[in-house]
Amino acid sequence: MGRLVILVSNDDGIHAPGLVGLAEALEAVGTVYVVAPDRERSTVGHALTLHRPLRVDQIAARRYRINGTPSDCVNLGILGILPSRPSLVVAGVNNGGNLGDDVTYSGTVSAAMEGTLLGIPSVAISLVSDDGAGLQAAVRFGAALASLMLSKGIPKDTLLNVNVPTEPTGVKVTKLGRRTYSEKVVEETDPRGKRYYWIGAGPPLWEAGEETDFAAIQKGLISITPLHLDLTNYQALEALRGWESRFSFRRRRPRSRRASP
Repeated sequence: MGRLVILVSNDDGIHAPGLVGLAEALEAVGTVYVVAPDRERSTVGHALTLHRPLRVDQIAARRYRINGTPSDCVNLGILGILPSRPSLVVAGVNNGGNLGDDVTYSGTVSAAMEGTLLGIPSVAISLVSDDGAGLQAAVRFGAALASLMLSKGIPKDTLLNVNVPTEPTGVKVTKLGRRTYSEKVVEETDPRGKRYYWIGAGPPLWEAGEETDFAAIQKGLISITPLHLDLTNYQALEALRGWESRFSFRRRRPRSRRASP
Protein backbone atom coordinates (compact mmCIF):
# COMPACT_ATOMS: atom_id res chain seq x y z
CA MET A 1 0.00 0.00 0.00
CA GLY A 2 1.38 3.44 -1.01
CA ARG A 3 1.85 6.44 1.25
CA LEU A 4 -1.14 8.58 2.12
CA VAL A 5 -1.60 11.67 -0.04
CA ILE A 6 -1.80 15.12 1.57
CA LEU A 7 -2.96 18.25 -0.28
CA VAL A 8 -1.49 21.54 0.99
CA SER A 9 -2.76 25.01 0.11
CA ASN A 10 -2.95 28.52 1.59
CA ASP A 11 -4.02 32.10 0.88
CA ASP A 12 -0.61 33.79 1.16
CA GLY A 13 0.62 32.43 -2.18
CA ILE A 14 2.67 29.43 -3.26
CA HIS A 15 6.01 30.99 -2.27
CA ALA A 16 4.96 31.96 1.28
CA PRO A 17 7.41 30.67 3.94
CA GLY A 18 4.57 29.17 5.98
CA LEU A 19 3.41 26.97 3.12
CA VAL A 20 6.93 25.97 2.08
CA GLY A 21 7.89 24.96 5.62
CA LEU A 22 4.64 23.11 6.26
CA ALA A 23 4.86 21.14 3.02
CA GLU A 24 8.41 20.07 3.85
CA ALA A 25 7.43 18.94 7.36
CA LEU A 26 4.44 16.98 6.05
CA GLU A 27 6.68 14.92 3.74
CA ALA A 28 7.47 12.84 6.83
CA VAL A 29 3.75 12.05 7.16
CA GLY A 30 2.70 11.35 3.57
CA THR A 31 3.14 12.21 -0.10
CA VAL A 32 2.57 15.96 -0.36
CA TYR A 33 1.01 17.85 -3.25
CA VAL A 34 0.92 21.64 -3.14
CA VAL A 35 -1.81 23.48 -5.06
CA ALA A 36 -1.80 27.14 -4.07
CA PRO A 37 -2.60 30.62 -5.42
CA ASP A 38 0.01 32.31 -7.59
CA ARG A 39 -0.16 35.40 -5.35
CA GLU A 40 -1.56 36.52 -2.02
CA ARG A 41 -5.33 35.95 -1.76
CA SER A 42 -5.97 36.86 1.86
CA THR A 43 -9.52 37.63 3.10
CA VAL A 44 -11.20 36.35 -0.06
CA GLY A 45 -13.38 34.03 2.02
CA HIS A 46 -14.89 30.99 0.31
CA ALA A 47 -14.98 32.46 -3.19
CA LEU A 48 -14.94 30.17 -6.22
CA THR A 49 -14.01 31.43 -9.69
CA LEU A 50 -16.90 30.59 -12.03
CA HIS A 51 -16.81 33.30 -14.72
CA ARG A 52 -13.31 32.98 -16.14
CA PRO A 53 -10.95 30.07 -16.86
CA LEU A 54 -8.33 29.04 -14.34
CA ARG A 55 -4.69 28.59 -15.37
CA VAL A 56 -2.50 25.93 -13.77
CA ASP A 57 1.30 26.06 -13.85
CA GLN A 58 3.43 23.19 -12.53
CA ILE A 59 6.53 24.80 -11.04
CA ALA A 60 8.15 21.66 -9.57
CA ALA A 61 7.36 18.02 -8.83
CA ARG A 62 3.91 17.90 -7.15
CA ARG A 63 3.86 21.72 -6.92
CA TYR A 64 1.18 23.71 -8.76
CA ARG A 65 0.18 27.37 -8.79
CA ILE A 66 -3.22 28.65 -9.88
CA ASN A 67 -4.49 32.12 -10.76
CA GLY A 68 -7.46 31.69 -8.45
CA THR A 69 -8.65 31.63 -4.86
CA PRO A 70 -7.70 29.15 -2.11
CA SER A 71 -11.04 27.39 -2.58
CA ASP A 72 -10.32 27.13 -6.32
CA CYS A 73 -6.98 25.51 -5.52
CA VAL A 74 -8.42 22.84 -3.26
CA ASN A 75 -11.37 22.14 -5.54
CA LEU A 76 -9.20 21.87 -8.65
CA GLY A 77 -6.52 19.93 -6.79
CA ILE A 78 -8.94 17.25 -5.60
CA LEU A 79 -11.12 17.05 -8.70
CA GLY A 80 -8.64 17.78 -11.48
CA ILE A 81 -4.93 17.65 -10.60
CA LEU A 82 -4.09 15.00 -8.02
CA PRO A 83 -3.88 11.42 -9.34
CA SER A 84 -6.03 10.18 -6.44
CA ARG A 85 -8.17 11.65 -3.68
CA PRO A 86 -6.07 12.95 -0.81
CA SER A 87 -6.46 11.56 2.69
CA LEU A 88 -6.02 15.03 4.21
CA VAL A 89 -6.17 18.71 3.26
CA VAL A 90 -3.91 21.08 5.22
CA ALA A 91 -4.15 24.85 4.69
CA GLY A 92 -1.41 27.16 5.98
CA VAL A 93 0.68 28.07 7.75
CA ASN A 94 -1.13 31.41 7.46
CA ASN A 95 0.77 34.61 8.18
CA GLY A 96 -1.42 36.04 10.97
CA GLY A 97 -4.13 34.60 13.19
CA ASN A 98 -7.61 33.49 12.15
CA LEU A 99 -9.50 33.84 15.41
CA GLY A 100 -13.17 34.20 16.21
CA ASP A 101 -15.39 35.82 13.59
CA ASP A 102 -12.42 36.30 11.26
CA VAL A 103 -12.76 32.68 10.10
CA THR A 104 -15.62 33.79 7.83
CA TYR A 105 -13.26 36.04 5.86
CA SER A 106 -10.18 33.83 5.84
CA GLY A 107 -9.01 32.25 2.60
CA THR A 108 -6.94 29.76 4.61
CA VAL A 109 -9.95 28.55 6.61
CA SER A 110 -12.03 28.49 3.42
CA ALA A 111 -9.47 26.22 1.76
CA ALA A 112 -9.96 23.74 4.59
CA MET A 113 -13.72 24.22 4.34
CA GLU A 114 -13.62 23.35 0.64
CA GLY A 115 -11.78 20.15 1.47
CA THR A 116 -14.41 19.30 4.07
CA LEU A 117 -17.22 19.95 1.57
CA LEU A 118 -15.56 17.46 -0.75
CA GLY A 119 -15.45 14.84 2.00
CA ILE A 120 -11.76 15.13 2.95
CA PRO A 121 -10.63 15.64 6.59
CA SER A 122 -9.19 19.15 6.66
CA VAL A 123 -7.36 21.57 8.92
CA ALA A 124 -6.39 25.26 8.72
CA ILE A 125 -3.26 26.37 10.58
CA SER A 126 -2.44 30.01 11.34
CA LEU A 127 0.47 31.67 13.11
CA VAL A 128 -0.83 34.54 15.23
CA SER A 129 2.42 36.48 14.77
CA ASP A 130 2.58 38.30 11.43
CA ASP A 131 6.39 38.67 11.41
CA GLY A 132 7.21 34.97 11.13
CA ALA A 133 8.22 34.54 14.77
CA GLY A 134 7.27 31.04 15.91
CA LEU A 135 6.91 29.62 12.40
CA GLN A 136 8.98 26.51 13.14
CA ALA A 137 6.78 25.70 16.14
CA ALA A 138 3.68 26.04 13.96
CA VAL A 139 5.18 23.83 11.25
CA ARG A 140 6.17 21.09 13.71
CA PHE A 141 2.75 21.16 15.35
CA GLY A 142 1.03 21.04 11.97
CA ALA A 143 2.90 17.87 11.03
CA ALA A 144 2.16 16.23 14.39
CA LEU A 145 -1.53 17.14 14.18
CA ALA A 146 -1.78 15.87 10.60
CA SER A 147 -0.37 12.52 11.69
CA LEU A 148 -2.89 12.34 14.54
CA MET A 149 -5.80 13.25 12.26
CA LEU A 150 -4.81 10.52 9.80
CA SER A 151 -4.66 7.89 12.53
CA LYS A 152 -7.64 8.98 14.65
CA GLY A 153 -9.90 10.75 12.15
CA ILE A 154 -12.24 13.65 12.91
CA PRO A 155 -16.07 13.93 13.00
CA LYS A 156 -17.90 14.15 9.69
CA ASP A 157 -18.54 17.62 8.21
CA THR A 158 -16.04 19.13 10.65
CA LEU A 159 -12.80 20.98 10.00
CA LEU A 160 -10.18 22.07 12.52
CA ASN A 161 -9.12 25.71 12.84
CA VAL A 162 -5.73 25.96 14.55
CA ASN A 163 -4.01 29.12 15.83
CA VAL A 164 -0.44 29.00 17.10
CA PRO A 165 1.13 31.66 19.39
CA THR A 166 4.77 32.68 19.03
CA GLU A 167 6.01 30.50 21.90
CA PRO A 168 3.38 27.81 22.59
CA THR A 169 3.36 26.13 25.99
CA GLY A 170 0.45 23.73 25.47
CA VAL A 171 -2.72 22.94 23.53
CA LYS A 172 -6.35 23.86 24.21
CA VAL A 173 -9.51 22.78 22.39
CA THR A 174 -11.65 25.91 22.16
CA LYS A 175 -14.73 27.60 20.76
CA LEU A 176 -14.71 30.69 18.56
CA GLY A 177 -14.35 34.06 20.23
CA ARG A 178 -16.22 37.23 19.25
CA ARG A 179 -14.39 40.15 17.71
CA THR A 180 -15.49 43.73 17.10
CA TYR A 181 -13.68 46.73 15.68
CA SER A 182 -13.65 50.13 17.39
CA GLU A 183 -13.57 51.86 14.00
CA LYS A 184 -15.16 49.72 11.32
CA VAL A 185 -14.85 52.17 8.43
CA VAL A 186 -12.47 55.11 7.97
CA GLU A 187 -13.33 57.78 5.38
CA GLU A 188 -10.55 59.75 3.65
CA THR A 189 -10.22 62.11 0.69
CA ASP A 190 -7.77 61.60 -2.17
CA PRO A 191 -5.74 64.44 -3.81
CA ARG A 192 -8.53 64.93 -6.37
CA GLY A 193 -11.12 65.49 -3.68
CA LYS A 194 -12.86 62.13 -4.04
CA ARG A 195 -13.78 60.09 -1.00
CA TYR A 196 -12.41 56.63 -0.34
CA TYR A 197 -12.74 54.20 2.57
CA TRP A 198 -10.71 51.72 4.59
CA ILE A 199 -12.70 48.79 6.00
CA GLY A 200 -11.62 47.15 9.25
CA ALA A 201 -9.35 49.95 10.44
CA GLY A 202 -8.70 50.44 14.13
CA PRO A 203 -7.66 48.00 16.85
CA PRO A 204 -9.92 44.96 17.41
CA LEU A 205 -11.76 44.38 20.67
CA TRP A 206 -12.36 40.86 21.98
CA GLU A 207 -15.16 39.69 24.22
CA ALA A 208 -13.87 37.86 27.29
CA GLY A 209 -14.43 34.13 27.42
CA GLU A 210 -12.33 31.45 29.11
CA GLU A 211 -13.04 28.73 26.55
CA THR A 212 -12.39 30.83 23.44
CA ASP A 213 -9.57 30.66 20.93
CA PHE A 214 -8.53 34.21 21.82
CA ALA A 215 -8.24 33.36 25.52
CA ALA A 216 -6.07 30.33 24.71
CA ILE A 217 -3.70 32.42 22.58
CA GLN A 218 -3.45 35.02 25.36
CA LYS A 219 -2.25 32.23 27.66
CA GLY A 220 0.33 31.00 25.17
CA LEU A 221 -1.67 27.91 24.19
CA ILE A 222 -2.24 26.52 20.72
CA SER A 223 -5.95 26.77 19.98
CA ILE A 224 -7.79 23.97 18.15
CA THR A 225 -11.37 24.89 17.26
CA PRO A 226 -13.64 22.35 15.57
CA LEU A 227 -15.87 24.09 13.00
CA HIS A 228 -19.03 22.48 11.65
CA LEU A 229 -20.35 22.98 8.13
CA ASP A 230 -23.95 22.99 9.31
CA LEU A 231 -24.60 26.65 10.19
CA THR A 232 -28.20 26.01 11.24
CA ASN A 233 -29.20 27.49 14.61
CA TYR A 234 -31.43 24.67 15.82
CA GLN A 235 -32.72 26.59 18.83
CA ALA A 236 -33.86 29.42 16.55
CA LEU A 237 -35.34 26.87 14.15
CA GLU A 238 -37.87 25.76 16.75
CA ALA A 239 -38.65 29.35 17.76
CA LEU A 240 -39.22 30.52 14.18
CA ARG A 241 -41.54 27.69 13.22
CA GLY A 242 -44.32 29.64 14.92
CA TRP A 243 -43.96 32.27 12.22
CA GLU A 244 -45.06 29.93 9.45
CA SER A 245 -48.79 30.39 10.12
CA ARG A 246 -48.49 34.21 10.13
CA PHE A 247 -48.15 34.36 6.36
CA SER A 248 -51.00 33.82 3.93
CA PHE A 249 -50.88 33.25 0.22
CA ARG A 250 -53.73 33.42 -2.25
CA ARG A 251 -53.90 30.61 -4.71
CA ARG A 252 -54.15 32.01 -8.21
CA ARG A 253 -57.15 30.93 -10.20
CA PRO A 254 -56.35 29.24 -13.49
CA ARG A 255 -57.15 31.34 -16.52
CA SER A 256 -60.17 30.20 -18.49
CA ARG A 257 -59.49 29.46 -22.10
CA ARG A 258 -61.56 31.27 -24.65
CA ALA A 259 -63.32 29.19 -27.19
CA SER A 260 -61.81 29.29 -30.65
CA PRO A 261 -63.90 31.24 -33.22
